[in-house]
Amino acid sequence: MRGWRNAVQETAASKPLFLTIYATVILGTVVSSFYVFSAIYSPTASPTRSISSSWLLAPPLSQNGVSLSSNISQPSQHRSNKLRPIWEAPSRTSKMPRLKSFRLTKELVAQRAKDNVIIVTFGNFAFMDFILTWVKHLTDLGVSNLLVGAMDAKLLNALYWKGIPVFDMGSHISTDDVGWGSPIFHKMGRQKVLLINAILPFGFELLMCDTDMVWLKNPLPYLARYPDADILTSSDQVVPTVVDDRLADWKQVGAAYNIGIFHWRPTPPAKKLAKEWIDMLLADDRIWDQNGFNELVRRQTGPAFDDESGIFYSYDGNLKLGILPESIFCSGHTYFVQALHQQFRLQPYALHTTFQYAGTEGKRHRLREAMVFFDPPEYYDAPGGFLSFRPSISKSLLLDGEHNLESHFSLINYQMRQIRSALGLASVLNRTLVMPPLWCRLDRLWFPHPGALLGSMTRQPFLCPLDHVFEVNVMLRDLPAEEFGPAINIREYSFLNNPFLPQRVRESWLDVQLCQEGTEDCHASSNTSRPGLLRFPKRSSEETMLALLAWCRPC
Repeated sequence: MRGWRNAVQETAASKPLFLTIYATVILGTVVSSFYVFSAIYSPTASPTRSISSSWLLAPPLSQNGVSLSSNISQPSQHRSNKLRPIWEAPSRTSKMPRLKSFRLTKELVAQRAKDNVIIVTFGNFAFMDFILTWVKHLTDLGVSNLLVGAMDAKLLNALYWKGIPVFDMGSHISTDDVGWGSPIFHKMGRQKVLLINAILPFGFELLMCDTDMVWLKNPLPYLARYPDADILTSSDQVVPTVVDDRLADWKQVGAAYNIGIFHWRPTPPAKKLAKEWIDMLLADDRIWDQNGFNELVRRQTGPAFDDESGIFYSYDGNLKLGILPESIFCSGHTYFVQALHQQFRLQPYALHTTFQYAGTEGKRHRLREAMVFFDPPEYYDAPGGFLSFRPSISKSLLLDGEHNLESHFSLINYQMRQIRSALGLASVLNRTLVMPPLWCRLDRLWFPHPGALLGSMTRQPFLCPLDHVFEVNVMLRDLPAEEFGPAINIREYSFLNNPFLPQRVRESWLDVQLCQEGTEDCHASSNTSRPGLLRFPKRSSEETMLALLAWCRPC
């Protein structure tokens, strides 16, 4: 130190210019040292682990001279008011920002988060309409603290130009529907766990969702009721454990915890679980992500965290877990088969299209049956118009005798014969058939069962989804006409009640009156060129439908 002081004094006495240079160097060295030691010994600094994902890279770069990371707030602060509202598309005269600006960063999440909570889903282009439906439901509920992960460039581009907050996952997944259980499906599942591991260290609460579910009610106030829970998860439970809106009774939940809807808080136990979960999946690509989660958290179940909340200890004995109630965070069974929310007179928060049997098309059709799927306007105004009928089903077919295979298929076959005739009419008249509601006596599942799951509240008979009876994915597939004949388009049974149906279509009824030829005021006509909706009488029998089909064939 004395040497440094003497050098400075000598320089000051002889060469004032060098004094300035030495002073600048010394000051710079001190300041640099301060920042280096601050970065090393900061209590928030932690080593990062590479998980081979490009969305963990640097903050957004500037574009066209404007910083894309401006308006960034700290996690504890509210979002900037300068963010463009969701659904407000960028100007078409502007250029698409560089791909690097869509990387997942803490700053990007902070921009969108509200009250330190971010809601995330992800997918590829094949699920574009599901994602738009998911976003639309949230924004209609007044929820905008959301982000969508794009697994391919096509989806990223499409969502950006629709005004949807999107980030690049760098997955390079196919844009096609990958199909449940395929190798790419499992790869997509691992992306979810990578996302959780990426976002939790940012310090935000994370509500992670699959794209094949929709929000029917703002879930954030409900989740905030349980601030002590590290994780809140949905389940595949079909036997109700509570009859109100409390958390499910964890001691009675024997079904798998379903990771299609679950909420994580950035606590040490949650981060520990997330890390072990991804390590497990990366070590063995045969493990399904949901099975891995269940294996880990079920290492220990109990004791209860307290006497009231329904939260319990799990995993390593420190993780506090809660199971969302099956009647209002609905699976495809508790919503479409049991209708638990209706039986308990509760308002559901969420609907997840599990327990269905026709792939992605089946999921889409179920959401349409529930009138919660958002289709483009042309879906509601098909060329050639629509055809509708209401079958007449006798009381004996619905209610008499035991609910067994014989009575079930007698009911199903009776309805299918009428639908077959209606499909023929729709084909001859070049109209789209609005399917009738279907009644079932027995449930459909992929494992042996007694017809209605024991302990469930499945009513017999019950209004069953179309995929319980028909292979919806095959019916909606674009098949070669030379082998399968001309395509016959269909719509869901609730189609005519959908509020999105245009008024002019709704008012375009053309009632078909059945009368005996030769009687007074019976004037037969084969003119069906009028667009709109043909509606056949409620008590149209199979014989009547077949007669109409034969009558229309010369049309």
